[in-house]
Amino acid sequence: MDLPPVGLGTMGIEEPEPVATALETGYRHLDTAQIYGNEAVVGEGLAASDVDREDVTVATKLWVDSLAAEDVRAGTEASLDRLGLDYVDLLYVHRPRGDYEPGETLPALDAVREDGLARGIGVSNFTPDQLATAREHLDAPVAANQVEFHPYYQEPGALADAREHGYPLVAYSPLIGGEVFDDPVLGEVAEKHGVSPAAVSVAWLCDTAGVVTIPKASSEAHLRANLAAADIDLDDEDVERIEGIDREAELYPE
Repeated sequence: MDLPPVGLGTMGIEEPEPVATALETGYRHLDTAQIYGNEAVVGEGLAASDVDREDVTVATKLWVDSLAAEDVRAGTEASLDRLGLDYVDLLYVHRPRGDYEPGETLPALDAVREDGLARGIGVSNFTPDQLATAREHLDAPVAANQVEFHPYYQEPGALADAREHGYPLVAYSPLIGGEVFDDPVLGEVAEKHGVSPAAVSVAWLCDTAGVVTIPKASSEAHLRANLAAADIDLDDEDVERIEGIDREAELYPE
């Protein structure tokens, strides 16, 4: 699936205005999930914008209690109803646990894709081994894998698998839950380029790691800054310093 380098992560967004503003600012990828409890908000923001639905990639994720084969279609239809849409562009398995059974869940997802309720089936928080199993059971190629990925938590195995099999890796929590603003290395690189530490993290992900990322933002200024960050040109010294940060922190462990 061809995804823009920067999309909008919507976890925690409770009003439609930031979604509509993001679309008017130039965002064309909206990411939500059943567990966020805001699919209706995302749908309202999309409906309130002047952007053509066909120009926007809308992604949502089935939570672990909607992954039994007999629940996949009903769960998908419930998400579509909340979003106010006939289909989503990208439907993820949010986590490979709960009612997830590869040989049953994934064929059920293929069926909803074949019936036009989703244009692509993705996975989230999957390891390379879990991805290999998913490929055995999905008729269509994996459309994307969404994982936590930022300067404090890099996923070389996930990135290598995405590159080998030709699908986008989508990085969530690119701003490390706000910790980018307190990191001295990111702060110094940001000062060098006249941007924010958040923009540096997004730029590193887009330009160096080569992944798609979905930072959350609500204000127009932050939305514009995150979108523009994809065009920041980090040099080799910047990249070396960022990749050499001596700290590891996973915000959302299994």
